[in-house]
Amino acid sequence: MAKIALFGATGAIGSRVLREALGRGHQVTAVVRDPARLAVAGAGDAGTTGAGGAPVVVRGNVLDPASVTEAAAGKDVVVSAFGPGPGDPGTLVSAVKSLVGGVQALGIDGAPPRPRVITVGGAGSLRTPGGPLVWDEAGIPEAVLAVMHAHGEALDFLRTVPVDEVHWTSLSPAARIEPGERTGTYRLGLDDLVVDDDGRSLISMEDYAVALVDEIDRDAHAGRRFTIGY
Repeated sequence: MAKIALFGATGAIGSRVLREALGRGHQVTAVVRDPARLAVAGAGDAGTTGAGGAPVVVRGNVLDPASVTEAAAGKDVVVSAFGPGPGDPGTLVSAVKSLVGGVQALGIDGAPPRPRVITVGGAGSLRTPGGPLVWDEAGIPEAVLAVMHAHGEALDFLRTVPVDEVHWTSLSPAARIEPGERTGTYRLGLDDLVVDDDGRSLISMEDYAVALVDEIDRDAHAGRRFTIGY
């Protein structure tokens, strides 16, 4: 059982990660800007996972390193499922830098080890079977491209962080990720897009959450990005 701090727990992916982690018996603290948005029966303001598998819900902001430090203290893993929504895609980069900075403030002067960091990444910087990156394909709307490139910049930053200083991992989805069924099955890749026999790259949000919590359990991709697909 891991003690997890989860940023972005109210989002489409974060809410599924929350459900998956709780379902496996992990202790999850959901760190949200507005706790009222995550009205979960049995959730409190402090402590550990409550009866019935409810998370603890605390106020915090992944864009504030001090808030990250407070939320991450005493945890085994910090997960960021932060997304910019309709706002500035550049906040994806700010969030990752804040996340790393907040965790770096822990684990010094004899304190417990720093928690691992897992981020929800993007698919744009993955290589397609033909060779180009996903974001180089024709016809991608400018707004989508902006988010893809922000995820890419965030990954570039993570790759400058020594893994023995912050034990980080980033999980990129398939080219197409959407609500669907939890099958519990998927295939893994690293920097190459995972495609099926028909050339499609797809994963449900539910199975993305399965893969992310599997990484919490297995710690198989320290210091690198990996990806999934059917």
